[in-house]
Amino acid sequence: MGSDLRFTLILVAWIAAIIAAWFGVTLAFETAGFVAVRIIALLLAVGAVAGLWRHVSRTNVMIARFVEAQRHGDYATRFDPRGGTGFAVLGQALNDAMARLQRERTTGLEELRFLEALVDDLPVALLTVDDARGVRLANKAARRLFGHAESTRPADYAAFGGTFAARLADPERGGAELIILRLPGGPQRAILRAATLVRLGARVRAITVEPVQGTLDAVEIAAQTDLVRVLTHEILNSLTPVTSLSATAAALLEADPCDSEGAREAVRTVARRAKALHGFIASYRAVSTAPAVRLQDFRAAPFADELVRLIGSEWPGVTLAAEVAPDLMLRADPDLLGQALINLLRNAAQASATAIHPRVTLSIAGGSATTIAVRDNGPGVPEPLRRDVFLPFFTTRAEGNGIGLNLVRQIIVAHGWQIDIVDCPGGGACFRILLLD
Repeated sequence: MGSDLRFTLILVAWIAAIIAAWFGVTLAFETAGFVAVRIIALLLAVGAVAGLWRHVSRTNVMIARFVEAQRHGDYATRFDPRGGTGFAVLGQALNDAMARLQRERTTGLEELRFLEALVDDLPVALLTVDDARGVRLANKAARRLFGHAESTRPADYAAFGGTFAARLADPERGGAELIILRLPGGPQRAILRAATLVRLGARVRAITVEPVQGTLDAVEIAAQTDLVRVLTHEILNSLTPVTSLSATAAALLEADPCDSEGAREAVRTVARRAKALHGFIASYRAVSTAPAVRLQDFRAAPFADELVRLIGSEWPGVTLAAEVAPDLMLRADPDLLGQALINLLRNAAQASATAIHPRVTLSIAGGSATTIAVRDNGPGVPEPLRRDVFLPFFTTRAEGNGIGLNLVRQIIVAHGWQIDIVDCPGGGACFRILLLD
C-alpha cells in the first residue's frame, strides 16, 4: 500500500512550501523594519508544517478510526480514500473490511436468532448446568415441564424426583437413562440424556428430559392387544373342536344303545386337543420368560461338532459341516447357546431339504469380534420378513408355531449379542450371531 503519484506530488509541494516559508522567515528577520512581514512569514511556515503533518498522518487517523469502530462494534463506518492521502488502496481495503465484518455480523446474528428459536421450540425439554449460573431452563418445553421454575440449585429440583436432582448435581454423569419424574399430573417415566460442552472456556452440561410415559403406555397397550388377539385366536381354535367333541361324546354316552366306542374315540380326540393346547400355553410361558445366562469358557470346535452330529442324525439326507478353528474359545452359556444353534440348524436343514444337494454349515470365526454363522443353500429368507421371523408366533410354515426363532433371539440378546439374517454368497440364508465384548 505504498504512496501513489498524487501523494508524492502533494508531499513535495508541502515540503517546498515549508522551505519557502522558512526562507521568507529568515529573510524577514534579517531585514530591519519588516515586523508584519515577519509575523506573516512565521504563520505561513507554521501552516506549511501543519499541512505536511496532516498530509502524512491522515493514514494513521484512518487506521485509528477503524480500530475504534471495531472496539465499539460500529461496522457502518466508511473512509474517504480521496483528499490527497494517496492511500486509496488502504482506504478501499478498510472499507471492504468494514463491509465484510458488517455482513458477517448480520449473518451471525441471523444464524444466532435461528438457533435460539430452534432450541426454544424443541419438543424436548433442555436444561443447562454450569458453575456460574447453575441450572437454567433453556427452552419452552423445559419451562412447561417444570413450571417456569426459577431455582438455579440442583437440590431445588428434588421435588421432581431425587434421581433427577442427583443427575443435575453430578458433573460427571453422561449418557442416557430412564428415570421417574414426579410431575403435577403424576409420576412419569422420562428419558434423561446428558452431555458436557465448553462455552467461553467453561464447562456446561446440557441435559434433555423427554417424558415417554404416553409412548410406553401406547406400546404396552398395543403389545397387550396383540397378545390377547394371538392367545384368543389360538385358544379358540383348540377349544372349539374340544367343545364340539365333548358334546358329541356326551350324546353318544346318553344314546340308547350307548355307543361306547364312538364316545371313547371322541374323548381321546378331546385329550389330544387338550394336550396340544397345553403345549401351546407352555410355549407361550417360555417366550414370556427371559432365560438366565450362566457364562463359562469352553472350546468351540468340539461344541460345534457335537451339534452337527446331533442334527445330522435327524436329517441324514443333508450334508452338515462345522468350520471352527481348533483352538478357538467361547465364553457363553453352552446349554442356552446350544439350544439356540439347534433351532437354527434344524431350520436350516429343513429349508435346504428342497435343494438338489442340501448343505448346512456351522462356522465360528474369531478375530476382533467372534462371529457364529449358520448357512444353508435353501430358498433364503425374503428381505421384508427378516425382522418378522424373530417375532413370537410368526411363522411361514403350516406346521410351525413361531416360537423357535423368538427363543433364539431371546437367548442371543440375553448374552448381550446381536443376531441378523444376511444372504449367502451362493444363495440361501445365513443367520449370523455377533458376539460382543
